[in-house]
Amino acid sequence: MASISSIGVGSGLDVKSIVSQLVELEKKPLQKLEIQAATVNAKISAFGEVKSLVSTLSDAASKLTSVTGWNGVTTSSSDSTYVSATAVGGTLPTAFNVDVIGLAKAQSTASNAISGIVGTGTLKIELGKWDTVGTGTFTPKTPASSVDIAVSATDTVADIASKINGANAGVTATILTDASGQRLLLRGKNTGEEAGFNLTTSAVSGLERLATTAIDTTLGASETASNATAKVNGLTVTSSSNTFANTVAGVTFKAEKVTDVGKPIQISVAKDNSAVQANITAFVEAYNAVNSYLSEATKYDAGTKQAGLFQGDSTAVGLQNSLRAAMQSVAKGSNVYKTLSDIGVGVIRGGNLEVNSTKLSKALENVDEVKKMFRGSDAVASGLAASVKSLATDMLSTDGFFKTKDASLKLSLKRNTADQTQVKEKASTLETRLNARYSALDSKMATLNALNSYVSQQVTTWNKANSS
Repeated sequence: MASISSIGVGSGLDVKSIVSQLVELEKKPLQKLEIQAATVNAKISAFGEVKSLVSTLSDAASKLTSVTGWNGVTTSSSDSTYVSATAVGGTLPTAFNVDVIGLAKAQSTASNAISGIVGTGTLKIELGKWDTVGTGTFTPKTPASSVDIAVSATDTVADIASKINGANAGVTATILTDASGQRLLLRGKNTGEEAGFNLTTSAVSGLERLATTAIDTTLGASETASNATAKVNGLTVTSSSNTFANTVAGVTFKAEKVTDVGKPIQISVAKDNSAVQANITAFVEAYNAVNSYLSEATKYDAGTKQAGLFQGDSTAVGLQNSLRAAMQSVAKGSNVYKTLSDIGVGVIRGGNLEVNSTKLSKALENVDEVKKMFRGSDAVASGLAASVKSLATDMLSTDGFFKTKDASLKLSLKRNTADQTQVKEKASTLETRLNARYSALDSKMATLNALNSYVSQQVTTWNKANSS
């Protein structure tokens, strides 16, 4: 007898449909497990977002616990086209007058006109100080630093300029061409009387026409390297550049132009509370971002009957409560301001905070007390921002809240994956077993059907024989 090639042919049953439905019943737990896995993945992502928001809050709190965050100053100039200025944080309020007598200059020279062959030998460039360029005494820098430049018989003035520029000798070279020939123009890279230079030659061969002592003063191109000179409240000060960085403590001013006689420029430095106010506002906004996210994720909407992703999650609720408690705590650093509401930061519906800019500005008139409220005393970091910073740091640590929560969720996801695999394996085993059973049934039914057909044929034959 031929074997059954398609299950159900022998029995006449829709075996494929029966097996499929039974297997689907076996797989039914997968639906719940897949929903659970999707929820866990969503929570992992959501807690990652909360972690990022808490990190931002921690950074904002750091600015209010750092000394530099409270040292903002503003610097102004009565005319910045003549003198501009900046000041570092913590500079004491001050004001002073500046008269710019002269700007810093770099040395510049122009050689005599040269036509034809320049000459051969060595050019030597030294940096140092001149009493008077070309006629005074040149004193090389200590320790001495010089650069030698070899000149061949075929080198042109342009070739020599190129060699000087490539030698990193502290000067730049270019060419001026007029009716008399070519001139080598040299200029120091830096300003200040200590940044002068001297160019000498090794032998009399034509190169001496390029030496510093052979400059063409008729061009008016010779200029002495000099310091910038200014008067601060009548006292003369100098700088190798136009920037005076160490003249007034904490203040850097730059001479832009020589001032008119009798018209000094006033530089003023004052405390800048706008930066502090901006830091406090950023701190509040960072907290609101965390609080709003957690409020939305833990709520239950009775109207839509929809629960937030963290609804019923005690750890998420605990996190939000901890942050709220820290923000609404009573600070110990100041005797004037104890809570955020004292400086104009109030609680609104939903637990978020709102800044009253007018009241905050008024409170910052006593900025030292506001500073104590946020930072605590210099000895103990007991302020409000210090408390929030400490809480956030603990949460973000390698063994803190977020690390523990992430590990817990990932373990749950791992177990879920194992459960799904088990369900799928059981369904596959059931499918194999059912197909085997129905194949055996088909074979048995095919045998019985064949026997039934044979018996029927025999009975029919017997009946015909008896009737005849």
